[in-house]
Amino acid sequence: MVFSSFIFLFLFLPIALISYFCAPKKFKNFILLIISLFFYAWAENILVVLLIGSSIIDYSCGIIIESGRKKLGLTISILFNLLILFSFKYLNFTFDNLYSLFDFLGWNTDSIASVPRIVLPIGISFYTFQTMSYTIDVYRGNVKANRNFIDFAAYVSMFPQLVAGPIIRYADIHTQLKSRIHSMDKFNVGVQRVIIGLAKKVLISDTFASIGDSIFTQDINDLSTPYAWLGIISVTIQFYFDFSGYSDMAIGLGKMFGFDFLENFNYPYISKNMLEFWKRWHISLSSWVRDYVYISLGGNRKGAIWTYFNLVVVFFVIGLWHGASWNFIVWGLFHGTFILIEKGGFDKVLSKLWRPIQHFYMLMVLVTSLVFFRTDNLAQAISFMKKMFVFSNGNETMNSYLNYFHLNFHTLLFLIVAIVFCFPVYKSFMKSKFSWAHNIIVLSLLFLSILYLNADKNIPFLYFRF
Repeated sequence: MVFSSFIFLFLFLPIALISYFCAPKKFKNFILLIISLFFYAWAENILVVLLIGSSIIDYSCGIIIESGRKKLGLTISILFNLLILFSFKYLNFTFDNLYSLFDFLGWNTDSIASVPRIVLPIGISFYTFQTMSYTIDVYRGNVKANRNFIDFAAYVSMFPQLVAGPIIRYADIHTQLKSRIHSMDKFNVGVQRVIIGLAKKVLISDTFASIGDSIFTQDINDLSTPYAWLGIISVTIQFYFDFSGYSDMAIGLGKMFGFDFLENFNYPYISKNMLEFWKRWHISLSSWVRDYVYISLGGNRKGAIWTYFNLVVVFFVIGLWHGASWNFIVWGLFHGTFILIEKGGFDKVLSKLWRPIQHFYMLMVLVTSLVFFRTDNLAQAISFMKKMFVFSNGNETMNSYLNYFHLNFHTLLFLIVAIVFCFPVYKSFMKSKFSWAHNIIVLSLLFLSILYLNADKNIPFLYFRF
């Protein structure tokens, strides 16, 4: 069930809110759990059992850890979560690579080719990371184990953030599970945040997703260099507004149900280098990997060589987390390479340059990296980058078609809006003398978003497949 759909906005969400607010306080988490499981089962059917099983295992592991058998509880939790993550997300990838290796060596591949494909459950990357953070924090003594299974299962399955994040840590909301504030002011803030996220998704992300898809589905040899750049710039805009739009909706929905989730984006496209970018982009993931992978490996405490090695591992994990594909791994390591270069002293060189040059450098690294993110394989990624950096006129017929399809008032208008809202203009506007117009703007965004909603074709959020 996609947030940017009629069935979610005008059927599921009203029923969920009515059910939740009609319930007595002591039953609110139970109602939230039931509607969240229904939300997940709507898309995944029987795989909701996997979500429930994950909740049961990690709930039990938390109690085992707190009872004194710390290593046993933590080991069971981590092995279980990594096992289901590997089985459902990376097993196909493993067999695909074994097939390629066997084929290269001239060995018989029939046994591998006959292995059935495994479907990736929505949100598995998010809820496994959430539950692992819980047991690790209990092991470290940062939080107490939750003895109420309903509360814990409600935390794991909470529908606003279940299928595409942000990765909500138990330590950040455990007190809210017991007691949280419900108020009209908080509810109104949540509604406004949902509308802004919906507008990001429907008006901006979906517009540029259509452009990017129309270009990336063409034969790369037919594209000209300008259209290759149009395609990847469209993907860059889609990439940010899709995920930040979902995060806005998740945070807004959380507020409507009384929860305060941490921010997941802080205008990453205004960054001046890649170090700053990763402090502003997908904050819940980057901070999770920092706290549970980088620091666990020793962080920067063992000297420069180990620090660089740990950073490589971190960005390998980030790339692999995004998808079971060499493209995602290369995408992660591509970012990691520039992080290492900047850590090695290039950030000091950058800081002495004119700020627009610093910003241009960051955007060029980001845009180039997204070629790996958007293409299907490494060969395609290399061919596309060749189109970008070695000038080509491409196929004139194809270019004429793309020109007709893209250069219109609608596209140019949303391009300007997208560029403007990559900057913190919203915060500045709210502090200005024109803040009285805020409600008018939000209502206008809601009206436009509803007009642009397509009942027959809901474009899923990008991170649904992670």
